[in-house]
Amino acid sequence: MAKKKQKKEKDEMIHIDGAEEEKQEVTEETAECESTETAEEVAEADEGSAENAADEPEEKDSEPAEESGEESSPRKKRRERKADKQAEQIRELQDKYQRQIAEFDNFRKRTEKEKSQMYAMGAKDVLEKMLEVVDNFERGLTAIDEEDRDDAFVQGMQMVYKQMMETLDKLGVKPIEAVGKEFDPDYHNAVMHEENEEAGENQVVEEFQKGYLYHDDVIRHSMVKVAN
Repeated sequence: MAKKKQKKEKDEMIHIDGAEEEKQEVTEETAECESTETAEEVAEADEGSAENAADEPEEKDSEPAEESGEESSPRKKRRERKADKQAEQIRELQDKYQRQIAEFDNFRKRTEKEKSQMYAMGAKDVLEKMLEVVDNFERGLTAIDEEDRDDAFVQGMQMVYKQMMETLDKLGVKPIEAVGKEFDPDYHNAVMHEENEEAGENQVVEEFQKGYLYHDDVIRHSMVKVAN
C-alpha cells in the first residue's frame, strides 16, 4: 500500500511539472507572437509615417500648381467681381456725398437769402416809422422865422436833425431826388398836375413829401406835383 501511494504521488508530481512546462511553453510562444506582432506594427507605422512624409511635399507642391491651373481662374473671377462691386459702392457713395454737399450749399444760400430778406423787411418797417419823425423835424425847422434861427434851442434842433440824417445815411437810407427830374412812377407818386410852360413834359415841379431809398429799395415814394 505504501509503495502504491508513493507511486501515485510521484505520477501526480510528474503530471504537474509537465503541465507547468506546457503552460510555460504556451506563455513563451504567446510572448513571441506578441513581440512579433508589435514589431510588425511598429514597422508598418514607420512605413506609414515615411509614406505620409513623402506624400506631404507632393501635396504642398501640388497646391501652387492647382492655383496656377484651372482652379485659379474662378478665384480670379471672384476677386474681380468683388473689386467691381466695391468700386460701384464707392461710386454710389461719392455720388451721394456730392448730392448732399450740393443740397446743403443750396440750403445755405436759400437760408441766407431769406434771412437777408427778413432783415430788410424789418429794417424798412422801422425806418418807415422813423421817417415820420424826420418829417416833423423838417416841418418844424421850416416854420421857424429867420430872426429866430440864431436861437440856441433852434440850433440844437438843427444839430439833432443833422445827426439823424447822417445816421440814416450810414444805414443806407438816402432821399429820392424829385424836383426838376422827369416823373418816374417807380420813385414818384403824382398827386397833382399843372400846365407850366417853363417846365418840361412830365417834369416834377414841386415835392410835398420827401421819398427815401434803403439800399436801392423804395421805403417811401415821393409825393410830387407834375407839370404838362
